[in-house]
Amino acid sequence: MSDRDPFAEIERAFDVLGGQFGVHLDTVPTDIVDDDDAFVVHADLPGFDADDIDVALTDDRRLTISASHTEESEASEGQFVQRERRQQSVSRTVTLPEAVDESETSAAYDAGVLTVTLPKMTADESGTDIPVN
Repeated sequence: MSDRDPFAEIERAFDVLGGQFGVHLDTVPTDIVDDDDAFVVHADLPGFDADDIDVALTDDRRLTISASHTEESEASEGQFVQRERRQQSVSRTVTLPEAVDESETSAAYDAGVLTVTLPKMTADESGTDIPVN
């Protein structure tokens, strides 16, 4: 009998292939759209519930999306011969091209896609106008 773990070998193969093609299994695929007055970030998070997702904005430009989920199968009869749990965590931090207004941001989660709307900072209109000679 062999001590090799075929599942560990498969995970190593995915890591090698992901590194070669720039795709990592623990990151969140994102699209960032510049919608004139706001940035709209779409993040694919299939299999997660809205309660599993955390969204944070730091420094007016860094958006971090993370999600963590644990599944546990339960049997109601007999003794366990094997019992499995599945835990999945993903995370992604993106730096936006411009500062955004933290107080006006919003997020919605529907059908496995998180949509975060981040309105851009506007110039303060009550500032002092400086004429140029």
